[in-house]
Amino acid sequence: MPTFALNAMKLAGMAAAVPMKRTKVVGDIPDLGKVIASTGVKARHIAPADVCTSDLCAAAAERILARLGWYKDSVDLLIFVTQTPDYQLPATACALHGRLGLAKSCAAFDVNLGCSGYVYGLAMAGAHLQAGAAKRVLLLVGDTISKVVSPADRSVAYLFGDAGTATALERTDGAVPAYFVTGTDGAGAAHLQIPAGQFRVPSTEVTRATLAREGGNQRSDEQLYMNGPEIFSFTLREVPGMINAALTAASWGMDEPDAYVFHQANRYMIDYLVKRMKLPADSVVLQLENFGNTSSASIPLTICAGLSERLARGPARLVLAGFGVGYSWATVALTVDRPLIEPVIEFARS
Repeated sequence: MPTFALNAMKLAGMAAAVPMKRTKVVGDIPDLGKVIASTGVKARHIAPADVCTSDLCAAAAERILARLGWYKDSVDLLIFVTQTPDYQLPATACALHGRLGLAKSCAAFDVNLGCSGYVYGLAMAGAHLQAGAAKRVLLLVGDTISKVVSPADRSVAYLFGDAGTATALERTDGAVPAYFVTGTDGAGAAHLQIPAGQFRVPSTEVTRATLAREGGNQRSDEQLYMNGPEIFSFTLREVPGMINAALTAASWGMDEPDAYVFHQANRYMIDYLVKRMKLPADSVVLQLENFGNTSSASIPLTICAGLSERLARGPARLVLAGFGVGYSWATVALTVDRPLIEPVIEFARS
């Protein structure tokens, strides 16, 4: 797979926020034990109706800006990656720009990506830094996917949680290169999709109606549909190659990274990948148990919740890999040197 390197990007800090409400996977769920064993999810944080992805990302952004001591007028670019924006228009990045009080000279834009979105966001931020278009970038990544999931669809109802994150990046000449691999297979677009509710299939009473589906599940055409077997096949087909390509580009052996952080899709899928690729299991970081699958936020949330102590000790080699909806995939092999990693914030609207 083709790779590219960016060598002017420093990861200065990171923060993550989840809704205060924590929901356990319990109750009269058929085969509860099997559900937990397969997904790896025991609890999730679910956003109430009045909390949006932007609220969680704003809380994370305010925290990391304050802790780093960055003046708000020193941020040159804001990138907001989400599939659950506040508005159809304007770009939620523009609303966040005003909310955070950033300078008028700061560019801001949205990116509509899910599972692969964090690594794509790093690539876009790194490209701006390397080109000299920005000295400091605020990368905000998150989703409140629970808002588009049917509680009566067992294939997704117990899997997804909500989170927002903020990553502070700055230009550093001569930084250790970060090696990226990206790819897309749009032939898989229909296998993880909200089929209706936008311009291609506008919202109607029919698309909003909850109907019986495969396996006794129920959902409307304006709620998330996931073809699990097809997603699993795609993952096994594409992900090992992209990880190997990134390792090769970085000249790292499989046991050299200090940590592998995969998109937290589900426990069974990640375990299968680890075994198939013969990765060192103790270097693969999981946080599914407490947060579930948080879509684009899953990689930075996992770093904040599970890697802060390791990253505080000194330089670390990381492999970050996102893959899923689209189909879209991206991985990066990068070295970080004691970034400021904040504890996960539990957000409640005051």
